[in-house]
Amino acid sequence: QVQLVESGGGLVQPGGSLRLSCLTSGFTLNYNAIGWFRQAPGKQRESISCIGFSPNKTYYSDSVKGRFTISRDNAKKMVYLQMNSLKFEDTAVYYCKTEWYGNEYWGQGTQVTVSS
Repeated sequence: QVQLVESGGGLVQPGGSLRLSCLTSGFTLNYNAIGWFRQAPGKQRESISCIGFSPNKTYYSDSVKGRFTISRDNAKKMVYLQMNSLKFEDTAVYYCKTEWYGNEYWGQGTQVTVSS
C-alpha cells in the first residue's frame, strides 16, 4: 500500500526556516518522482517543487525558487523540502505526491504558518 506522510510543519517567523519531510512506503522511491504542493486558504493547490530520478532533476515554481530546496534520500525513503527565507505568503498546507502505476497518491499534509 502506497503511503506518504508529511511532517515538519509549524509556526515560524518571516525570514525563518523549516524543513519538511515526506516519508514514503509501498513503492520503490528510487524509480519515482515526488512533488511538493501547497494549498493556502481560499486558493487552489499549487505545485511548488518536484524531484525526478536518474538523474535527480529538480523543478521549482517561481514563487519559491532560490529559497526552497528539494532533496531525496532513497535509502531512508524520504524526500525533503528545505524552506528558507519564509514569507507570510508561504502560509499553507504542504503536501507531497507521487504517481505509481497510473494512480496519484497524496499525503495528509502538514501546516506551515508564517507569522510574526
